Parts: sequence; C-alpha cells; structure tokens
Amino acid sequence: MPPLPIHNESDDEPGDGGAVGAAAGPGQLVEHFFRHEAGRLHGALLRRFGVHNLTLVEDAVQEAMLRALRSWSMGGVPPNPSAWISRVAINHAYDALRHQGTALAKQDDFTLHHELQHTDESESDPLVAEIDDTLQLLLVCCHPSISSDAQVVLALKVLGGFNLTEIARAFLSTEAAVEKQLTRTKSRLRDAGATFDLPPEVELSDRLEGALATLYLLFNEGYKATAGDQLLREELCDEAVRLTGLLVQHPVGNQPVTHALLALMLLHSARFPARSNPTGGLLRLADQDRTIWDQALIDQGLQHLALASQGDHLTAYHLQAGISAHHCLAADAGSTDWGQIVTHYDTLMTLTASPVVALNRAVAIANLRGPRAGLAALDAIEDVHRLASQHLVHAVSGDLHSRLGDHAAAANAYRRALQLVRLGPEQAHLARLLEQIENPHG
Repeated sequence: MPPLPIHNESDDEPGDGGAVGAAAGPGQLVEHFFRHEAGRLHGALLRRFGVHNLTLVEDAVQEAMLRALRSWSMGGVPPNPSAWISRVAINHAYDALRHQGTALAKQDDFTLHHELQHTDESESDPLVAEIDDTLQLLLVCCHPSISSDAQVVLALKVLGGFNLTEIARAFLSTEAAVEKQLTRTKSRLRDAGATFDLPPEVELSDRLEGALATLYLLFNEGYKATAGDQLLREELCDEAVRLTGLLVQHPVGNQPVTHALLALMLLHSARFPARSNPTGGLLRLADQDRTIWDQALIDQGLQHLALASQGDHLTAYHLQAGISAHHCLAADAGSTDWGQIVTHYDTLMTLTASPVVALNRAVAIANLRGPRAGLAALDAIEDVHRLASQHLVHAVSGDLHSRLGDHAAAANAYRRALQLVRLGPEQAHLARLLEQIENPHG
C-alpha cells in the first residue's frame, strides 16, 4: 500500500482546474485528452491487441498525442478530437504489428483497414466497448501475479496517464526505481499470460484492494496535483468518482470499504466550489465560504459513509472519510470538532504508520491544543526525513512558528518550502506568507 498523500488540514488550497473547453488551444486540448482519456485509450487498445502488447499500446497512445499536438497546431482541432486520437492510436499499433509480421496483424488486415478508412471524424469513437474499458483496465492492472505496490504504479501509468515524476512523488521514491518496477511488472504480466477478459468473481475480489488504492491516488492527484499551474484537476477527480461508482455497483465491489472510499471522494469534491476566491487566489479551509459547498454531494457522501459503517472492518478510507465528514458538517471553522479529528488520526496511525498521516495529525493537534503542541507532534515524527523533499512539512512548520511569533524560524521554513514546491498556486501562496513575515508593515 502506498503512503497516504497529504491533505493538509489547515491549508486546503485550491486551483483553477476543470474540463478543457472547445476554445482551448491545441496544447491544452492534447494535455486534457491525455489526462482524461489515457485509461479509455489504453483499455480499448488492450482489448483489441492483448495485454502482452502493453508496451506497444503505450507507444501508440503516446504517438497519437504527439501527432495531435503537431496536427492540431497547424490545421486546427478536428470536430471529434476523441475519435481522431483513437484512430491515430489504433493505426499506429496496427502498423507496428504489421511490421512485426504478427498473426494478429495479418488476420485483421482487411477488418482494421476497412474500419479505419470508413470512420468519419464526426462519428462516434471507433473504440467503443460493450463494457467500461477503463474499469476493466484497472482490474487488469491489479493482476495477482504482481505485487500490490506494482499494481498501483502500473495503473497510475496506463490508467491516469501519470508520468514517472508524479508516480515517484506519490510513492516518495525515485524515477529510476519506478521505471525499473514498471519494466518488471510488464514482464510478469506477459509471463503470467494476463488477458483483458474479466476474471471470475473470486479473482476479482482479490484485486479489489489494488483497485481502490489506485482510485484513491488518482483522485488525490486531481485534488491536489504534484506539479504544474493547476492545483485542482477536476477531470481526474471526476473520473475517480465515476470508476469508484461503477465499482460499488458491481457485486464484488459493493463492499463497505468501497463505500468508504466513495464517501471520501464525494465529501472532498463537495468543497471544490469554495477553494478559490473570485480572483483565483488560494483559500485555506478556515477561510472558505461554506455556503457554496455542494450540499448534494455532501449528502451523497454521508449516505455512502453510512453504508460503509455496515461492515466490521475499519480501514484508512473509513477514517479519512470520517475526518472529511467532520469538516463538512461544521457550520464554520470554529465549530470543527478537532478532538474527534485527532482521535481519527490516532487510530489511522495504528493502521498505517505513515509520516504523511503523522504530519496531518500534527496539524490537527495544533488546531486542538495550539501551535506549540503541533510543533512537538511534528518533531516526534519518527521517519520525518522521508518528507524532507516535500514542501508541505516545511510549510506546516512555517505556519506553526508564525503562530508562535517566531518569525525568523517561520521565514526559514517558508523559504525551504518555496525551494521545493512545484505548483504555481502554492508558490504564490507561500511567497505571500513569506512576504508578510519579512515585511509585516509593507
């Protein structure tokens, strides 16, 4: 199980993400389609060409995106960008197989040629499956022949279109280690004879944990991206919610743990409308206008949380959803039940002794007992060195020192956070905090 990503309880900061409209430039559209449709494209091609051709399929999707960037920049965006990219990807995969002289290419020569030549750009996508290819791809990535961590890494790569840097940050690892793991994982899938067909329900049940872990990280990357100019990428969150919703409707996925994860996603999604001010500036949780939180999503989240409570197995998703529920149910920041939130984090620490969880716990303790107690909890994190390259641990330290009036220590912490932060909105926010410390009367 990967480390739990950071959701800083005191600095819930927004971005200006969301779907890319038709007026967006070619580069933005290509980026949107790569992020939003990577799973669908990979799934559709794997259904056609087989899991053993995973590397070829990845290359085909990547080539389709590159060709889209070149072609759309010169000739404009086609009427149906999704269908255009699908046809280019399947063309590239087919050409690669034909050059290899494989039986599949020879057998499907006429069929594929006819399909590709007679699909109009205004028509629907030629890679339409009878079942949801993206969800099926997720279950393929959770094949029992590979370890749980490897399952999540592979799924993030082919399902969410994550690059090596993003995956390495999610696992507090290195790009080289992630790349080696992906190579080994593909070999094991090939050796195991993995197929795109759905396995029996008994095997599906064994794959549920990996599927949930992947969907959690997919949502988290959309909720708080690791790099770029947008802190919030709603299309990733929406896709994670959609797939989790599909999973919970399946007999195998209709489990308390799945309801807990869906509750967590919905309760977080409900706060999206209030995460920025009218000028796009970042807003902390305490500064958000709670009247514009999406009450319908909160209600749905609470319903799934109630369904999650029917089981007798407590998971990290249950506890995190419970924490989010306390925030959503508080009428204002001052009404937040920090005592219960700290209790949830204490229990969460017994399930996963992650430094990320410990960091969030320190923030909650600071809100309950004061900044000095928060700093003590921060200093008590045993493996805090694993967070040394993460900006949030330094941002938290800066905030707590600032609240204590130790402006020199706060400024040093904020400077270190600024050196590490990779998100434009967070850089601007930290720069403002540092400016306030260094020039209090400016």
